[in-house]
This record gives sequence, structure tokens and C-alpha cells, in this order.
Amino acid sequence: MNILTDIVKRKKTEVAARQRQKPLGALQAHGLQSVGLPPRRSFRSALETPDLSVIAEIKRRSPSKGDLRCDIDVAQIARSYAANHASAISVLTDETFFGGSHDDLVSARASVNLPVLQKDFIIDPYQLHEARSIGGDAVLLIVRILGRQRLGELLGIAAELTLDALVEVHTAEELAQALEAGAGIIGVNNRNLDTFEVSLQTAVDLRPLIPPGRVAVAESGIGDRDDVRRLRDGGYDAILVGESLMTADDPGEKLGELMEAAKR
Repeated sequence: MNILTDIVKRKKTEVAARQRQKPLGALQAHGLQSVGLPPRRSFRSALETPDLSVIAEIKRRSPSKGDLRCDIDVAQIARSYAANHASAISVLTDETFFGGSHDDLVSARASVNLPVLQKDFIIDPYQLHEARSIGGDAVLLIVRILGRQRLGELLGIAAELTLDALVEVHTAEELAQALEAGAGIIGVNNRNLDTFEVSLQTAVDLRPLIPPGRVAVAESGIGDRDDVRRLRDGGYDAILVGESLMTADDPGEKLGELMEAAKR
């Protein structure tokens, strides 16, 4: 699994270190103290709109492309996404491989009224409690690194914590596991995690296999209005766009251009 194996190995070490620093009980206590905060913003509801919804991503770098936009004002970018009609915001919080942090998510969420997805490599229930404690509205769960049983366990805990879950798949077999586990929001990643090559055909091929009642999200490789139209016409409810926004001269303006093609 190449880079994904390295990421998961590193993530296990990082999570274990954070657990030693702040045990789960302390995180849970923080969650109880947060009951009086405003209710969670529904990530799923934000994607269930007549037009194609867009999840706009804040990402500093990636293993495949290197640095994208490292020196950024997260709050300013989040506000520009909101001003250009993003339905939700995704924030990469992995530090080692993507240059993100929990602080990026906190900053983004404080700057807008949109639901915020924590995009990370979640392998342990502890990370779900972390997401809840820093204000995440939704989390990413990747079938490839979790498997059917672990995915089901984490989906149950996420639901208890009022977190929506974007369950990411790359193949028909992974999609079947996601559906069996009860995933309500299915993200089809067009990026091959072995080679990091991208093809929108992956999303096109898997869309007919996603049954009614689930929210279908296409991820990765969406660069222009033609890509948006292709996925819109292919029956997707939402798309997640990151690199093409973060490498644009003006991420908000680029989002606005893509949104023109999102209308049905």
C-alpha cells in the first residue's frame, strides 16, 4: 500500500503519544463540558441540496504533489469559500504528510457557519473524541485502512458523538463493505492509493452501485468546470475539491468558477 502504509504506521505512533499526554477520560470530560455549546452543524444536511454541493478543502501539501500552499491564512480562505457558496469545508489535519493541524480546523470553524469535515487518517476511537473536542462536525473514515469490522465500530462511536462520517472507498469491494457497515455518506476517491494516479472514471463506474438514500460524494482530481459537469450529470450529490483550489491564485475565485457548473 506504499505511502498509505507509511501514513498509517506514523499515525499509530502519533495517536499513542497523544493518548499518553491526554488520556481518553480527559477528552471525554472535555466533551461533557461542551454540552452547552451550539449544536453540531449537520454535514450530511449541507450536502443534500438540489444542486451539486461542493466541499471546499484547505490543504497545505500532499505526498503526491508536495507543497501546495503552506503559508496560508486558514480563516481567510475559509471565509472566501463560504462567500463563494461552498456547502461545507474540509480541513486536512495530518501534520507529517499534509502539513495540517488541529489548529487549522479550529480556525476554519470559528470563521464560518458551515459544517467542517476533519480530513485525517482515523484508526482509533480516540481520534473521534479528539474531533469532537476541537469542533469537528464530520470525520473521514477510509475503508482501505479500516476494514469492515473496524469501520462499523468507528461509525457507531461517531454516531454517539454526533459526528457525521464520510466513508471513503476506491473499489466496488470497498463500497460493498461501506454499505454493509451502514455508511450514510459515501465518498468515492478517484485517486489510486497505490500509484496516486487520478481518474474520474472511478467515480463514474462506482456511482450506479451506490443505492438511493445514501449521499454520494466524488473526491480528488476535480480541476475544472468540465469535471464538475461530468460528476454532476453522473448523479453525484457532492464533490470534494482540494488541490485545484489551493494551487489557484485565488482559491475563493476558483471555487466560484466551479460553482457555476454545479447548478443542475
